[in-house]
Amino acid sequence: MRTRSKKQLLDNILHILFDPENGSIPEKGLLTEGFELVQLTGDGSNRQFYRVSHPDFSCIAAVPPSDDKNALREAQAAFAIGQHLYQCSTPVPEMFGYDHDTGIVLYEDLGGTHLYDLACSTDFDDRQQLANLNEIYEQVLEVLVFMQVKGKDGFNGKWCWDTPLYDKELMLHREAGYFYQQCWLNLLGMTPVTGIENDFLRLAQRAGRGDCSFFLHRDFQSRNVMIKDNKVRIIDFQGGRFGPLGYDVASLLLDPYTSLPAFMQDSLLEYYLKKLQQVIKVDIEEFYQSFRALSLQRNLQIIGAFCYLGMVRQKTFFRPYIRPSLENLYKQLTRLDESEFPVLTDTVEQALSTLSQAH
Repeated sequence: MRTRSKKQLLDNILHILFDPENGSIPEKGLLTEGFELVQLTGDGSNRQFYRVSHPDFSCIAAVPPSDDKNALREAQAAFAIGQHLYQCSTPVPEMFGYDHDTGIVLYEDLGGTHLYDLACSTDFDDRQQLANLNEIYEQVLEVLVFMQVKGKDGFNGKWCWDTPLYDKELMLHREAGYFYQQCWLNLLGMTPVTGIENDFLRLAQRAGRGDCSFFLHRDFQSRNVMIKDNKVRIIDFQGGRFGPLGYDVASLLLDPYTSLPAFMQDSLLEYYLKKLQQVIKVDIEEFYQSFRALSLQRNLQIIGAFCYLGMVRQKTFFRPYIRPSLENLYKQLTRLDESEFPVLTDTVEQALSTLSQAH
């Protein structure tokens, strides 16, 4: 720093960002003492994000709603989990500061390039472009393996704002139940389905069979992976908790934002397993059984989230991804034995048909 230490600048940013007298964030634009504030988009989050620039320094500020206790707990989790991951050498942004009263988190500015941007700009018919993207995804998977295995060491479940463990209750209510409520009942306006709870329970039991002692990001997709200086960086880890290995890699490969070709998904999953086996012992057959169930769980969660964010929260960005996610879920279900999840399979098929008729 040319004139002031980083700590002085951070203290000034926290003071400027939140005015305790009127409880508001300053207007976008120039602030006092040479700081500039630019609001950024935040996808599905209810937090507000700002890039705070100064001639000597730049950082990102995440600001939760002042009247939301859960948002404050989420901010606390973001800072604590971020510090932990950074200290164990996971490539996450450095945590610069946290204000306990407002929940404002200040962290390293990673620029504006997401894995999503690179994937969407790739011509999958161009061999060289595809190879370049595949190489980046391999780097992401190497980081994922490191984060899952090393991130669990010293991880404290008390840091979690939601639940410390990805378990059956979460699968039933926050993923399967989320899909059923937001998509089937709310978006499509359908009547209750007899027997679907039994399919949800069987799926959760199967998904929960594996070792759940690893670090789970729980939203490991292309918009939460950034590229800075040609290096992979991971963001939005505030939902981190203990969980199984297969969930995060399923989230990345089945990501509806990028729609990776099936052959690329398969080769990347093999690459992930190769890297994983270099650090821990893995029962491959057991992993694949768990992975298939966790992939279904993740898809249910995605659809529920897209319906809620797109229709209830009126975030129109998410609406175009509802149908592709449903189609992907149906494909996954039809690859299984017909007797495994018959009610869920029929329900998803009806959902797709109803969605088609509505449009």
